[in-house]
Amino acid sequence: MLRKQAKVLSDQQIKAVLGFLENGRNARRNRVMFLLSLHGLRAKEISALEVSMVVDADGNVGDAIRLEDKAAKMSSGRIVYMNNTLRSELKAYLDTRNSHESRFLIVTERSERFSPNAVAVLFQRLYQRLGFKGLSSHSGRRTFITKAARKISLAGGSLRDVQALAGHRHLSSTQAYIEQDSDAQRKIASMIY
Repeated sequence: MLRKQAKVLSDQQIKAVLGFLENGRNARRNRVMFLLSLHGLRAKEISALEVSMVVDADGNVGDAIRLEDKAAKMSSGRIVYMNNTLRSELKAYLDTRNSHESRFLIVTERSERFSPNAVAVLFQRLYQRLGFKGLSSHSGRRTFITKAARKISLAGGSLRDVQALAGHRHLSSTQAYIEQDSDAQRKIASMIY
């Protein structure tokens, strides 16, 4: 029996979410949370991410997040490479924060950090407001893994690299996240013979 999985976000949905989050209360923080999910982070990891994991010794946002075992599921710490959009958003978000506010990256107005459940609820409400069905806090992660799997060969990598980026112990776990594409299957079938 197959379990129900969170849907993958389309490019159009990603643009809609980023546009929706452009303004409003806690806009910078919420955009960072969304972009972290699109870089493959789980709700638990977003919640447990510490400022020290995203900045270098001089306090500058680096090229990668050093996700420590203590913040990852089943001690699956890893390096999460960032694109320029996330780096820019992180820098802007950190510039607005009081440096002594909390060691955790994502804070609430009332406490020093979000709980993993609060992160999941934030995503659920966001997608509901936009009228998106079947999406959850895990949709960004599933989107990242699916897109990475489709493009990894262009970077000279393999599914093992996607597995490392996802922080999975087993390749079969990574494969379960990848959405199938019947158009791609048709194209590859016609290319073989």
